[in-house]
Amino acid sequence: MSLINWPKITVVIPIKNEAEFIVSTLNQLLLQDYPADKMEILVVAADSNDGSREIVAGIAAKDHRLKLLRNPFGLSSGGRNIGVRSATGDIITFIDGHTYIKGNQLLKATSQLMSDKELAVLSRPQFLEPPDNNLFQRAVAIARRSIIGHGLDSTIYTEKDAFVEPTSSGASYRREIFDKIGYYDERFDACEDVEFNYRASQAGYKSFTSMKLAVFYYPRRTLAGLFKQMKRYGVGRFRLWRKYPAAQSSGALIPALFIIGLLSLAALTFILPSMKYLLLLTVGIYLAVILGWSIYLSFKNDIRYIFLLPFIYPAIHFGLGYGYIMEGIMTLIGKGINFKANK
Repeated sequence: MSLINWPKITVVIPIKNEAEFIVSTLNQLLLQDYPADKMEILVVAADSNDGSREIVAGIAAKDHRLKLLRNPFGLSSGGRNIGVRSATGDIITFIDGHTYIKGNQLLKATSQLMSDKELAVLSRPQFLEPPDNNLFQRAVAIARRSIIGHGLDSTIYTEKDAFVEPTSSGASYRREIFDKIGYYDERFDACEDVEFNYRASQAGYKSFTSMKLAVFYYPRRTLAGLFKQMKRYGVGRFRLWRKYPAAQSSGALIPALFIIGLLSLAALTFILPSMKYLLLLTVGIYLAVILGWSIYLSFKNDIRYIFLLPFIYPAIHFGLGYGYIMEGIMTLIGKGINFKANK
């Protein structure tokens, strides 16, 4: 089927400190092959210290399709809601400020697939492999796509065209969905999209993913940055579990349980010295798995990864687990978010 009357699409981009990538991301969107009067780009900017707002304002002054909005909340969840409430499009799609878009058919593919599949939600592959990654970033991308580097139930790295459950990868929506299930929960600093998509799934919405919709995100460039990102994801996963216990996944729980197990075994060695052998065995098995996967992926892709992957995997696992555990502790001492109170 070929659309003649293309629906209006609003692209919402919540940003904070994205000066390095926002120009290229916006240029790739503005060069999309889509009718100019049917396209709207809303950059919702939190207060930044790198000149992001000024950069976007300069581009917006030259192209009427682009508008700059302020996000006083700071968090992406609040920025998403500002974008949705300001959108005039029939379809609303979300893109991060550090995104590489290959080709100029993303918006047409979004409109076409939503029409052809008769859906209100579309998912998309979200790879970490833009063409200008450095060696460390390529290693992060390889690690995250592997079986021990990402949740087994996620569909963001799916390369086939298929109907999917929207929770992990929903990204484009008919605007009516917000009237039916509400907006993003602004208590989330990460995983706000997963929480929203979970509600969409629970409401009976189906989704479809296709390589025609694929975008590419830039991975973090340092171990510290990667750990910090994973920590945020861990916090978000715990909050998702607190709000919806049925949404718990093994991928979210395993890193936290592993850390708790290690700490428990370490504490037990003071009471039962023989437990140190079990502790050493557990650590040894973990290191063997990490090294085994690192060697396998390095020989398969780039032998230089062997010097990076053994450090990248622990940053992922311990970052996720640490964030999950710390948010759990905050909840136990009464300083966590009360999800029983409806917002």
